[in-house]
Amino acid sequence: MTPEDFYSSLETFNIQLSDTQKAQFKTYFEFLVSENEKINLTAITEENDVYLKHFYDSIAPILYGVIDNSPIKLLDIGAGAGFPSFPMKIIYPELQVTIIDSLNKRIKFLASLSDKLDFDATSVTLLHGRAEDFGQNPIYRGQFDYVTARAVARLNVLSELTLPFLRKDGKLLSLKASQMLDEISEGKHAIAILGGKLGDTLDYALPNGDERHLVMIEKKKETPKKFPRKAGTPNKKPL
Repeated sequence: MTPEDFYSSLETFNIQLSDTQKAQFKTYFEFLVSENEKINLTAITEENDVYLKHFYDSIAPILYGVIDNSPIKLLDIGAGAGFPSFPMKIIYPELQVTIIDSLNKRIKFLASLSDKLDFDATSVTLLHGRAEDFGQNPIYRGQFDYVTARAVARLNVLSELTLPFLRKDGKLLSLKASQMLDEISEGKHAIAILGGKLGDTLDYALPNGDERHLVMIEKKKETPKKFPRKAGTPNKKPL
């Protein structure tokens, strides 16, 4: 997918990028590739692949009308090189984005990238640490409208890492590449314990035909205070 193909694909969803936004995506690509030589951020570095498998793939919640351009509080868990939240913020600048990542090198990369993309500093918060620790912090717990996660963990683990951050009626948006039926079945118990309810699953394809799934989990009641458990436990002993 060339940059021009990317712009054209967005136009089919009635999204017309400004010259500034196009320049932001170009800057993002160039900085990602240059920094990737120093920090391991991604295995995908060819321009056409970055535009398809990182940029286009990240913006499904916008393309399919799940979120809109308003000061929504969005938390991105384990964003790595900023996916999916930063591509969404380029298109919808009003988004209030918070990112948690356990590797400080990636947080420093995201801070530099945020400056280069000219994001409003008051609308981007970057946190170095573990989701399990921040999930017990009242400053962040129960504060977000949406939590996004892209290929972070299976749903039974992911639910414990994410649902504590959501306000009541907030939504977890889990972007997955593989078939979801097993994960959904396996995760139902954890989702229920944590106060969530399985919502819609959006099945779609990238322009090259690769299948994708956007799983939505709604928070219906407060997560019990003992969750998330201490760092590492959700992975070792899933609910």
